[in-house]
Amino acid sequence: MELNTNTVSTLQNFAGINPNVVVRTGNTIKTMTEARNVVASAKLTQEFPREFGIYDLSEFLSVVNLVDSPTLDFTDDKSVMISDVNNLSRVRYFYSDIDILTTPTNQVKMPDPELKFTLDTATLDKIKRAATALGHDQVKITRSETEGNICFTVFDENNATSNTFNVEIPHTFISDDTVPFEMIYNISNLKLMALDYEVSVSKAMVSHLVNEQQGLEYWIALERTSKWG
Repeated sequence: MELNTNTVSTLQNFAGINPNVVVRTGNTIKTMTEARNVVASAKLTQEFPREFGIYDLSEFLSVVNLVDSPTLDFTDDKSVMISDVNNLSRVRYFYSDIDILTTPTNQVKMPDPELKFTLDTATLDKIKRAATALGHDQVKITRSETEGNICFTVFDENNATSNTFNVEIPHTFISDDTVPFEMIYNISNLKLMALDYEVSVSKAMVSHLVNEQQGLEYWIALERTSKWG
């Protein structure tokens, strides 16, 4: 088996969410943070032939990159053999015990959303760059003064006079036109691949971000200081 670009980029993203991963037989792979406040799921364009666990996903990907044009042989039930096309360079990489790894066990049930909108990769990049430039770690979603819009604000919750960055998103669905809200994310939880997402946000303080083209989904918890109404 050769890992294609889609699989490698997904695994690299998941390594930033949790170094542990359990790969199941088939083409669906899932992960979650140790704090269990971010869950991610992806449908890959190729299938894995067996179930196995990796304790340090970044290390595993680095090991794969040691070999030119690597081919992965999953025949052994304790390890994967990684070799080049001529079988001159080889690495035996042992699986980890699945029981000690942090991995999602249940499907996340998303409540009916109060907000729905499209978050494009350019806007997401602006939010992250603003957070870095300003030294802030939170972004809140509020109602814009422009009807039908919402506003993302990068801010410091503990400093009312701190510098802020705002960007608006048009053509949003808001379930109640009168209710005030502040839906707050910790920016460190926005560990998303650079894609466009359809986003649903619930007053139950959970959100669902989907890119159907890539078969990619994230469920991200909001901060406890978030408010609806």
